[in-house]
Amino acid sequence: MDTSHASVLWDAKSSAPFLAVPTKTDTKYSRGVLGVVTGSKLYPGAAVLNVEAAYRTGLGMVRFLGARRGGDLVLARRPETVCVPGRVQAWLVGSGMDAVTRSHTASVRLQAALQSGMPVVVDAGALDLARSSRGPVVITPHARELAMLIYSLKLAHVEAFADVDQLAASISQDPERWVEVAADEFNVTVLLKGHVTHVATPADDRGARFHARIQSPTTWLATAGTGDVLAGVLGALVATHAEQVLKDPEILGPLAATAAFLHGVAAGRAANGGPIVALDVAEALPTTIAATLVAIL
Repeated sequence: MDTSHASVLWDAKSSAPFLAVPTKTDTKYSRGVLGVVTGSKLYPGAAVLNVEAAYRTGLGMVRFLGARRGGDLVLARRPETVCVPGRVQAWLVGSGMDAVTRSHTASVRLQAALQSGMPVVVDAGALDLARSSRGPVVITPHARELAMLIYSLKLAHVEAFADVDQLAASISQDPERWVEVAADEFNVTVLLKGHVTHVATPADDRGARFHARIQSPTTWLATAGTGDVLAGVLGALVATHAEQVLKDPEILGPLAATAAFLHGVAAGRAANGGPIVALDVAEALPTTIAATLVAIL
């Protein structure tokens, strides 16, 4: 976990220790409860993909506290989901939202999660709010989302680029550099999505940081909704390790890398050389996790 300016390849053996296997004394509460504030009128399906992936990754409960339309769809797919407020160990926010069109009600819900002090996975339409969190944060942008975030905050790095498109192209060409820039600028863990995903934590006083790269085994993963599945996987892993995250936010790096690894391998299993849809990836997660756990036996 002390790589500085050099990424390590994250694999099954790296991931296995960060999977929480329930014990005989565990309950649905002790296994981790994930609060989810995602989806919108335009993109309600993101909530379904988040919740499905979280359950398939393994945790005790999901509390969905987003918009009603998303809640109806979530309950139709996953009736075990709880849609009333209560205790949570971690939050997943922003999937299926747009910061530009976000409603006041949605913003209030997002801020409640971010101000809770609990660990938060921040995706898509909540990325602009990530720095307001009172708890540890991991953000999950792709190259263009990261470019738009950097541009919107007018960071010094934008001066060399004519527009967002040019910056996004630079991020795509050199993700290893930009994921570290983002981690340091925002002081959060960054999972920068791509065919090769990079995860970095902010550098410490000695300049050391966690930085891992995860190679996707299939290009079929480039399809609608798979990013929402990844967010759900990461949300579950953070919820099941929330106590450790609060003690040491650096663990968000390995958890994010593990999420990306599981996501990619599940996609490869589901695709089997052919096309897939997002729910296929979620449904392949249990067998992927079982196979990954073998790495530590």
